[in-house]
Amino acid sequence: MKRILLSRTDSIGDVILTLPVAGVLKEMFPGCRIIFLGRDYTRDIVALSAHVDEFISWDAVSKPEGAEDKTAFLKNTGADTILHIFPDKDIARLSKKAGIQTRIGTTGRFYHYLYCNKLVKFSRKRSTLHEAQLNLKLLRPLGWSKELKPEEIIPYYGLDNIPVLNEEFAALPDPGKINLTLHPKSKGSAREWGLANFDQLVKALDKSKYKLFVTGTKEEGRSVREYLSFDDVHCIDLTGKMSLEQLIAFIARTDSLVAASTGPLHIAAALGKVAIGIYPPIKPMHPGRWAPLGIKANYLVLPNKCNDCRHGGTCQCMLDIKPLNIIQKLEEYFGK
Repeated sequence: MKRILLSRTDSIGDVILTLPVAGVLKEMFPGCRIIFLGRDYTRDIVALSAHVDEFISWDAVSKPEGAEDKTAFLKNTGADTILHIFPDKDIARLSKKAGIQTRIGTTGRFYHYLYCNKLVKFSRKRSTLHEAQLNLKLLRPLGWSKELKPEEIIPYYGLDNIPVLNEEFAALPDPGKINLTLHPKSKGSAREWGLANFDQLVKALDKSKYKLFVTGTKEEGRSVREYLSFDDVHCIDLTGKMSLEQLIAFIARTDSLVAASTGPLHIAAALGKVAIGIYPPIKPMHPGRWAPLGIKANYLVLPNKCNDCRHGGTCQCMLDIKPLNIIQKLEEYFGK
């Protein structure tokens, strides 16, 4: 039985867009075992997929007390193949040392020439393809030759293992309204739409039609509360109150989510919810690369050619997207 190790040790959104690789591999090699090497904080994301058989934590051996024998750690997976979907020099070196037979990486990292024996030529930074499409290119050495459109990748998520939502949160959605989650912050991982815009959106949404929930970390909640008003009836503050597992379960129970290019946006999209992303027009952060991927996913981006925020800071092109534009997108799905 083929044992394939998927190495993706970065963030939540990236991991979600990697899960279809496992689905395609199960189609290519029925009965194969898929092992996902990731960070602890993405464990709950990987657990959603019925296509992944095992999760192993790179954090477990990256800590000083667990770093004595990383080679044995990889060898003990029994993997005969590793896909370096997120390039990591240390993992690439150790996978060769561990004797993993087939080691696949891109030509864009010089160390892959030293440690990989199957190289795929493409550039993520310069590509016009979606991240999920780029991930699948790494399957070429295993015989995959199809060029799927983004919408054709959606069925390969395999998100069948939805966690149970705790009673305290399960009681919050209103079955008579559109339950909309707003995730204003990004922990610095993406350009943001701005709290002032989210405040205007909260005020503009019809309270008789929408029930709003605001999510984020405990730290993000402090700045969110400076702008947004919560009444525990129409707009509820959930910042800092949910684990990732419970956030996933909550998103699965609600109807829609609005955010910038963050993990929760990609969670909502993958779960088939109405997911509205707000994006900058600049490459490689633009929606062509990172749009939410789902049957009811959509996004807003201004048709500008701008490099002002390339090296950080706020993105005026995002700030200029109006709350009315968000409402119009929502109404495309829910009606006026």
